[in-house]
Amino acid sequence: MVKNHYIKPSDAKSWASCARRVWFDNFPPDGPVADIAAFDQLIIDQGLTHEKAVLGQLSENYTVHEAQSVDHTKQLMVEGAEIIYQAHLESPEERLIGYPDFLIRHETGEYQPADAKLSRSDEKKEIQVQLGFYRRMLGSTLSGIVFLGNGEQTEIGDEANPLVNQFITEMRNVLGNDEPPLVRYSHSKCKICPYNQICKPDFEERGEITLVYGVDSRAAPHLEKAGITTVKQLADTAPETIPDVPYLKGYEKKQKIVLQTQSWLTGKVFKLKDFELPSGTWIHFDVEDNPLEISGQKHVYLWGFLKPDYGSDAFEYSWTDTMDEDRAGWKEFLSLVAKYRDEYQDLVIAHYSPHEVTTIKEYAKRYDMFDHPIVEWLLGDSTPLYDLKKPVLDNLVLPLQGYGLKDICKHKNLVNFQWEDEESGSQWSVVQFARFLEERDPVKREKLKKAILGYNRDDVLATRKLEEWLKGM
Repeated sequence: MVKNHYIKPSDAKSWASCARRVWFDNFPPDGPVADIAAFDQLIIDQGLTHEKAVLGQLSENYTVHEAQSVDHTKQLMVEGAEIIYQAHLESPEERLIGYPDFLIRHETGEYQPADAKLSRSDEKKEIQVQLGFYRRMLGSTLSGIVFLGNGEQTEIGDEANPLVNQFITEMRNVLGNDEPPLVRYSHSKCKICPYNQICKPDFEERGEITLVYGVDSRAAPHLEKAGITTVKQLADTAPETIPDVPYLKGYEKKQKIVLQTQSWLTGKVFKLKDFELPSGTWIHFDVEDNPLEISGQKHVYLWGFLKPDYGSDAFEYSWTDTMDEDRAGWKEFLSLVAKYRDEYQDLVIAHYSPHEVTTIKEYAKRYDMFDHPIVEWLLGDSTPLYDLKKPVLDNLVLPLQGYGLKDICKHKNLVNFQWEDEESGSQWSVVQFARFLEERDPVKREKLKKAILGYNRDDVLATRKLEEWLKGM
């Protein structure tokens, strides 16, 4: 291995995302590396808070010893310590090192590794790898324990062994290279990666075809075998000459990929076919929810609407601070919808992406309200809900690498709507809401709430501008 690098389970998250990212994590590059995003830092901070809470709970019933080193950990294990906190495990022969949150002594005398995870599920690859990794280092026959963020406790046993073996094998290959591995571009992963500004110029210089929206990384090798190795070649290829390959079959898909490539290179917008939007009185709708709610349930803290005459003053909403008020916020949302239905007989409630519909279904299930007349109307055959993303994806090809609301609306040659706060976004909103919950100064709390409301208002203003832009097509 390069510099005899140790493999550590904390690399599992980056490994599950990208081989090049995990290489850069271990061999920091020269160049522009993004700082930890505020949302990621929030998760780190809340994870540490959760870990301390688990420590406190265990300390109430057991004697806990904090390990200081590998040798100290071994000593505590020999002495039969009930719980070892921040254990140090090392296997010089295999070049493995790890730091489980806890080692818990079982009645058999064996130790079980345990980690506190903010996640609501143990199904994530990195959690499976980490607990399985610790079990391997301990030579334990006992399951690893996961203290989840919603208060539940789960176990990970031998079922994780194949994934652990894969992780160790691939990490040895990655860390054994003097250069970062070649990988494919993935817009959703790469745009949030701290090394994006280092990697993307290389992708662009190579003309990597996965830079194009819709070109799956699993299709790319087959396209290259067919002689289509660069973005420029893809743009110049007649769709009917492209062979059927995995994740790219049929003339329509191939035509759309070629047009997408041409659009991205030239900035041209292609309309695949004529389309119509629903007629009626449009109200725009958007929700903000907290994925880090301690109960593990989705908490929608803001249900936002923009009604006629579509100015900033036409923004209405339902807001709740905590899960204790969650039902009241949901019922206020239903009341607002009922008011709009009474006021506008030809109502269209527009949103962008399926998230809003999914959220309504989740809340109807949570409060057993599928038979509520407004819920039945919203989720029935004659629903007024309309997803604006569908006509975009079905009928247009835009010069974009992603078709998110901001991708389309902020583009100066498309909708050209700019949010009041340039940094705002869904993760930004969660961070501001977490700060709002922690803030005790009433003036500062109100300022944070106003900022979140402003972001949500801009979201529904954006979908209104998108509606107008699409009607102009």
